[in-house]
Amino acid sequence: MDIPELGFGTYQMDERDECVDAVELAMEVGYEHVDTAQGYDNEEYVAEGLAGVDRDEVFLASKIDTDNLGFDDVLDSTHESAEKLQVDSIDLMYVHWPINTYDPDETLPALDELVDEGVIERVGLSNFRPDQLEEAIDTLDAPLYAHQVEMHPMLPQEELHEFAVEHDHQLVAYCPIARGQVADVEEIQAVAEKHEASAAQVSLAWLMQKENVTAIPKAASPDHIRENVGALELELDDEDVEKIDGIEERTRIVDFDEAPWNQV
Repeated sequence: MDIPELGFGTYQMDERDECVDAVELAMEVGYEHVDTAQGYDNEEYVAEGLAGVDRDEVFLASKIDTDNLGFDDVLDSTHESAEKLQVDSIDLMYVHWPINTYDPDETLPALDELVDEGVIERVGLSNFRPDQLEEAIDTLDAPLYAHQVEMHPMLPQEELHEFAVEHDHQLVAYCPIARGQVADVEEIQAVAEKHEASAAQVSLAWLMQKENVTAIPKAASPDHIRENVGALELELDDEDVEKIDGIEERTRIVDFDEAPWNQV
């Protein structure tokens, strides 16, 4: 299956019961896409949460940790991820960050080998700069399927979005509600009131109505899990989109000195 436009994020869900219960509920209420990572320490719990779901009915993505990006480590750790996730093949495997042990000449050929072996179906990258994306696309044999980055109305990622549309890959938005900060933005409040929706639903709908964009909100509470999936039913009009596009505030939630965008 292709990547659904809404996914369920599992960042910081490293407690077994919380993660299993959240994934189970997400599947019950209509999510068809689960996003995890080696660094989240919950791949086994995600597998438990998906135990009652037909494998063909869920798109499963994970990410390779920054300490596992040497050629052999990519192969070994991805095989381990598949075992933990209890699948023969992972739908989408990302390079989590192009830092630490990342080397395009080692990391990317290993991903190609995993595709050839059938251990992963598709290759993804995460948190790359445009120049790093171009280098990766030139190095990979497999097509780049998705690029995952922080993206929300206060960080619209215009350049990376244009790049994704031009190169025909999906831009997958993490922190799509800016960890709740969208609720404090006047323009989003106005659109939410107009549609009798929540600010989170407006932010998610705004993302999903963009070409080649998928949103992966993380939620642990049942109310938030149900609220977020409700964004699938919300259709914004051109006036709404223009209002949100016009937000001038800029906020980056995930930021640190070694991040790729701070190395230019």
